[in-house]
Amino acid sequence: MKSAKVLHNPNAGDGDNSDKELMDAIAAEGYKCSYLSTKKKGWDKAWDKIESTDIDFIIVAGGDGTVRKLAGELLDRKVIDKKLPIALLPLGTANNIAKTLGITGGAEEIIKSWKQHEVKKYDVGRIEGIKNHKFFIESYGHGVFPRLMKEMGKLDKSSFESPEQKIKVAWQILYDIILRYKTKLCRLNIDGEDYTGKFLLVEIMNTSSIGPNLQLAPFADPGDESFDVVLITESQRQQFADYLKGKLEGKKEAPFFTVLKAKKIQIYWEGTALHVDDEHILLDKPADVRIELHPGLLEFLVPQPNKVNVPGPNSKITD
Repeated sequence: MKSAKVLHNPNAGDGDNSDKELMDAIAAEGYKCSYLSTKKKGWDKAWDKIESTDIDFIIVAGGDGTVRKLAGELLDRKVIDKKLPIALLPLGTANNIAKTLGITGGAEEIIKSWKQHEVKKYDVGRIEGIKNHKFFIESYGHGVFPRLMKEMGKLDKSSFESPEQKIKVAWQILYDIILRYKTKLCRLNIDGEDYTGKFLLVEIMNTSSIGPNLQLAPFADPGDESFDVVLITESQRQQFADYLKGKLEGKKEAPFFTVLKAKKIQIYWEGTALHVDDEHILLDKPADVRIELHPGLLEFLVPQPNKVNVPGPNSKITD
């Protein structure tokens, strides 16, 4: 019988995540698990008591922020003397990491997939030049997206009836930001090549989408040992706005902006706002930042390609 540690955020998504139902569903598939809530004070200290022989993998039941919390423990501290794969149960609002890894479906379906899985190596971005922020697992960026995070932070979270409504509100706010945001100078060096210019957005992406499911790098692979750097200029302002308008109207077309592959990046943004994953950061003054890709520091359990659910001949297909 395989054993796992369950790290659970009961407030993820719509906040209706029962720990009992979760543990019962995992136990029903034959796993022996111990439970830990991210809302419990001192949850991170519990890792000190974990021995590498005690568990076979770690289960993260939550959203992208919960994954980052665990990654912070695994990357910043010598918690465990062997690399343990992460089994992800996406319960958050956006679930950009899970979607990039192809982890979709209901909780029971995902739990069943763990018995026949692949181990996917996951790259991490190391950051130098920003105090107290050493890494990112989704994205690092400047421009309209940090502004969106600032505006969303002003809203009353209890006013959203569902995660879907929250995402649509974010799209509308971002659409308005794009129309009025002034481009800023960015001194940018990507693997030795100069790309200095004025931009609406500069995103160094490890996942295909960020924030409220903005799929800016549809072909990004967090295990391919390269970042996808997305650059949006003044000349692409209307195209970017049209992309958001299309999402608000229910269209599913992915945007096609300038995307560059990179391993090492030097970046200086003339403003002081930026984001690291889902955290909005305001610096005292503009900073020179260095970012370097570190391959395969994390591992995730992902479904085998030939195990993807395909509708049968008698299945009903609905929009």
